[in-house]
Amino acid sequence: MEVRSSSPTTMGEPSPSGRFGSFGGRFVPESLVGACKELEAAFRSAWADDAFQSEYATLLREYAGRPTPVTECRRLSDRLGVRVLLKREDLAHTGSHKINNVVGQALLARTMGKRRLVAETGAGQHGVATATAAALFGLECVVYMGAVDVQRQALNVFRMNLLGAEVRPVDSGSRTLKDAINEAMRDWVASVETTHYCLGSVMGPHPYPWMVRELQRVIGDEARRQCREVLGGDDPDFVLACVGGGSNAAGTFAGFVDTRAALIGVEAAGGAAIGHGVPGVVHGMRSHLLQDEYGQVLEAHSISAGLDYPGVGPEHAYLAEVGRARYVEAGDDEVLDALRLLSETEGIIPALEPAHAVAYVARAAGDEIPTGSTVLVTLSGRGDKDAAEVMELLG
Repeated sequence: MEVRSSSPTTMGEPSPSGRFGSFGGRFVPESLVGACKELEAAFRSAWADDAFQSEYATLLREYAGRPTPVTECRRLSDRLGVRVLLKREDLAHTGSHKINNVVGQALLARTMGKRRLVAETGAGQHGVATATAAALFGLECVVYMGAVDVQRQALNVFRMNLLGAEVRPVDSGSRTLKDAINEAMRDWVASVETTHYCLGSVMGPHPYPWMVRELQRVIGDEARRQCREVLGGDDPDFVLACVGGGSNAAGTFAGFVDTRAALIGVEAAGGAAIGHGVPGVVHGMRSHLLQDEYGQVLEAHSISAGLDYPGVGPEHAYLAEVGRARYVEAGDDEVLDALRLLSETEGIIPALEPAHAVAYVARAAGDEIPTGSTVLVTLSGRGDKDAAEVMELLG
């Protein structure tokens, strides 16, 4: 994998201070400044090292199951009047794109001599992936998870425990992803000498947004090659992915940012930080954030635990500002309809997170997405983890 260094508009390196335009940066306590700089230096060195790149690529191929396929959805395409392709991250080991990021970060932690990983998780997919990588590398692992999410993602809690990780429920605040991040950062502050914070999305202080995007770039690079094979050398007209923090979208967009494809991120209607937020600082970064008139963080809501977050990765805020990507919303009811639609037409049960992207395609086909267009949707995770909750919601 090549190291790319170009302007932020092409999803290359951020500025030396970790900015994408006015977004990003490093807003952390003094006790973490050194840790962030150490991590940035370690990542720059590793990412430019052929031996690191070779081991990472081997792990993605032999352990994570890459490349994941692109699947053409013929029955769904006939139904909607647009040609729909899915990038199947649901078929990666552990059931989501999260494995790409954590394998790279665990490898980096070993390089840095860290023996312990801490992580946050909402839907549980990042927690399961982190616990998996920790087991693979023989590292201690603690995962912070909001108490609400512990309840609605009980199967993933069990999986993390089976993998040898300790899951610590968080009872503060809204008891969801935002609060789990707070606790994971507090743990990191107290144990930075021995611990690596395995952050799960393109958010947090520099270098995390850049580093996680580079570790997820494999999604977009693979998809671009695969789409050109399917489409006779062309790129899709539209490239879509769901956006909470935005890691699967950033990885996907990175592969298509220099093409003619329209890039569309789909936020949860109750957690649309770009759609309804304003610039602010949270979790070590400046980005769009749901706030009240006094600057207090508002609670997000989403049917999917992975999108239940009041902020968004700073590079997405930048891409929206410069007009290279567009961000839309999907509501809970149409997400459930989309989950059923994809399941019944293609035999693929999506996680609730990427069902947001499918919901937008179903709503916009023949209108904002003209009839006959080609559309790539990144299916970031499989629906097994949500089956119990969806069964209850659908009665």
